[in-house]
Amino acid sequence: MKRIFNIAAVSATLLLSSCATIFTGTTQTVQINSNPPAAAIEVDGVKTGVTPMAVSLKKGFTGQTISLKLDGYETKTFQPQTTFNPVAILNVIGLFGFAIDAATGSMMKYDPKVYEFTLEPKKAN
Repeated sequence: MKRIFNIAAVSATLLLSSCATIFTGTTQTVQINSNPPAAAIEVDGVKTGVTPMAVSLKKGFTGQTISLKLDGYETKTFQPQTTFNPVAILNVIGLFGFAIDAATGSMMKYDPKVYEFTLEPKKAN
């Protein structure tokens, strides 16, 4: 009886696991640099810090919206690109794992991991 329980527990773990969520998590750190430096970084409208800085972003099918703001310069707004996270292929045993990875955003990852921007000076009126 104990052996059957152990086999069932291991099988359930393999079938119900979400590999990308477990191995790579639901957030990813990306580096944001600007020229000139010291631009304020906002992620989805929330001030996060100043450039240069490593920023933790939630994974998902679309990237979070990032804005760089610096007095005397135009605001730069962008969405980092997301690509398929190959670790999610380990879910080949069970579709439930794919569903969890899709729901948590772990099926995707940010690529590239470093973003470099040159801010444009504001035009005088």
